[in-house]
Amino acid sequence: MNTQSNQNTPHFSTQTMQSNEETTHFGFKTVAKTEKQQMVAGVFHSVAEKYDLMNDLLSFGIHRIWKRFTIDCSGVRKGQKVLDLAGGTGDFTAKLSRIVGRTGKVILADINSSMLEVGREKLRNLGVVGNVDYVQANAESLPFSDNTFDCVIISFGLRNVTDKDKALKSIFRVLKPGGRLLVLEFSKPIFDPLSKIYNFYSFNILPKVGEIIVNDADSYRYLAESIRMHPNQSILKEMMEEAGFEQVNYYNLTAGIVALHRGYKF
Repeated sequence: MNTQSNQNTPHFSTQTMQSNEETTHFGFKTVAKTEKQQMVAGVFHSVAEKYDLMNDLLSFGIHRIWKRFTIDCSGVRKGQKVLDLAGGTGDFTAKLSRIVGRTGKVILADINSSMLEVGREKLRNLGVVGNVDYVQANAESLPFSDNTFDCVIISFGLRNVTDKDKALKSIFRVLKPGGRLLVLEFSKPIFDPLSKIYNFYSFNILPKVGEIIVNDADSYRYLAESIRMHPNQSILKEMMEEAGFEQVNYYNLTAGIVALHRGYKF
């Protein structure tokens, strides 16, 4: 794991990221902005029930290490209020609930009702009750008051948001002064040989596994494409700074296949 700042060259230009008012990308396709949210919803309705299984299979279990590192970097303490945004099946919520304790609160928020329901059932089965609330919410317009949370974590969710700049500003608004945002997301490998292997795996193996396990190759093909269209390490850092975050840095995990960005609101 190594800390980076501006060493990586963006893998696409800022101009590519700035879609016009009417269109955006859905994987490699150009679609109307008004349609993307519904299209992404269809993907996650499809994969929700076997989302955890697929995470373990496709990452060989390494996602658990990435998530543990994120928790360690979060600085979350007993009694704090945390937003697990795009929290899906609740992996972070389960861990955060134990950390904040009975005097704290964790909100598991996701735009997708199927993912949220799977997360709710999973956490109940684990006995996680009392200090967790569930909210169906759009990251671009969070339904919370200003200065509500000590920490916001969004894990493998930002790349699916239609307007990432708007979402980052919305997150900034709901954080307390001194609060921090952590973004765990797929990014750009820092070694070219690894990039080639990763590309082959993403576009050949991943959809095949999706077809076998979930009977849905298309959804996993979209997920692979969405990773390639997501801002690389340096660009996402700049976007966070433009949204108001300070002391933004990032950590390359597994040679940049995943990156953890962290920024503060002062």
